Formats: sequence, structure tokens, C-alpha cells
Amino acid sequence: MLVDYEIAIRLIIFFGVFSAIAVWEYRSPKRTLKVAKGRRWLSNIALVALNSLVLRLLFPVAAVGVASYCAREGWGLLNYFGLQSLITTVLTVIVLDLVIYLQHVLVHSVPVLWRVHRVHHADLDYDVTTGSRFHPFEIVFSMMIKMAVIYVLGPSVVAVIVFEVLLNACAMFNHGNIHLPKSIDKVLRWWLVTPDMHRVHHSVEVDETNSNFGFSLPWWDRLFGTYRSQPRKSHQDMVIGINQYRDPREVNQLFGMLRLPFVGKVTEYASGSRVKDESTKS
Repeated sequence: MLVDYEIAIRLIIFFGVFSAIAVWEYRSPKRTLKVAKGRRWLSNIALVALNSLVLRLLFPVAAVGVASYCAREGWGLLNYFGLQSLITTVLTVIVLDLVIYLQHVLVHSVPVLWRVHRVHHADLDYDVTTGSRFHPFEIVFSMMIKMAVIYVLGPSVVAVIVFEVLLNACAMFNHGNIHLPKSIDKVLRWWLVTPDMHRVHHSVEVDETNSNFGFSLPWWDRLFGTYRSQPRKSHQDMVIGINQYRDPREVNQLFGMLRLPFVGKVTEYASGSRVKDESTKS
């Protein structure tokens, strides 16, 4: 069964995309990194490994296993109506991507959830490893939401694998410290969240942080009014991270990242407020 090869498929594609983006960053970087890459990469990758272990221990079957179970039992809307095709695979990807967008807005709006999510934003630099840098609590929360949606929707195993692969690949791509010509970026961001589009979301400026929530598809930000084209400063000059967390020992080491939700106060970053700037809407 395809579900038996899910881990292998995802690992092969993960390392392939990761390697490609890492080489691209080396050959054509967008920004000069501010923090030594070695220790920071080691901590971010260690967090990814820890999250993978936590997920396998808590959810052995994960999202793909839930899809397989729903198919056997006939659960979910798509199974109930007997709809399983290429069109429903595309529909599944779109629906799950919308759910991830809404989840992302939620973790920026609810103070206790922002405490956990700020681990992702506290990275002092922005590159391919940032795309997978999340606290274990958020990874578990996200998996529970995906599993619940899969129970209701009833997508095929193939559709869930396609979504998971695309989500991971897009997260690495749009967090990449890579240079894209403006002409290409302008067209591509109508169909895919680009690094220049998502980098705005990692600005220290509150209204910029609370914009561009999409991970894969860029349509939701435009549809719900959270889209911002460019940062106030240039991409080279904008400051990445969170204003009150600037110590690399606190935010770029594994132990510091794990304890970050439990220290400090919840600030205006969690308010979800945005300063409207019409000049950025082009």
C-alpha cells in the first residue's frame, strides 16, 4: 500500500528540496545573514528531528493513516459521495491549504497560541531552515487540526501525501534566502507564495508580521485582506525576528527555543492588527 511508503517518499523529497534550496542560497543569496549559520542550522535541524520523533510517538498513523482509515470505513464527505479523482485531489490540496492559512491567522491572534508560534518568528535570520522551525506544541496542534479536517473531508491517501509534500516543499522554498528576479516574482506570486512575499511576514514590524500568512497558495491573503506586497524597508535592510528577542543564545539554541513559550510577555504581535498602507497593495 502507498501508505507504507509515505515516510520514504516524504524524506526523499524533503532532502531533495532542502539541498536544492541550500545550494541556491549559497549561489544567489537575497540577504547577508546576520548570525553564524553553523550553530543556528544545527539548532533548527535538531528541532525538526525532535518534532518528527514527537509526531511519530503521539500519532503513529499521522494524517495519511487517518485518510487510509476513512477510505476503508467510508468516512468523510468525499467517501460518502464516492468522489475520488484528480479533481478531488486538487480540491483536497486547496481546502487543506485554506485550513493551514486560517490556523496561521489563529496562532497570531490568540495570545497563548502566539507564545508557541513565536518560536518560528524569533529566528534572527531567514533561510531554508526557518521553514521547518516550529515548537513541538505547535506541530502537535497543527497535526490535530489536519486530522480533524481529514476525518470530515475523507480525502484519498494520495491527496494527503501530495498536500503534505507540497506544504513542506513550499515552506522551504518561500523561506529560502534566495534571489528571484522581480519580473519572475511578480508573476509567480499570483500562483505560489514566494520568498519575497513571505519574508515580509517575518519582519519585526508588527503590521508586517500580521500579513502574508499563506504558506503555499497566495490567494487567501489577497481574498481576506492580509496581503502586503513589500516591506517598508528593502528586503536587504529589513530586520528579521521579534523586537524583544534578539539574543542568539535565547532564540537560536535548541533549549532556548523549547522554553521560549514560557518566558516573557505576550506583546502586540498577537493582536492581529495591521496598519493599512495602500502603497503596498500593488
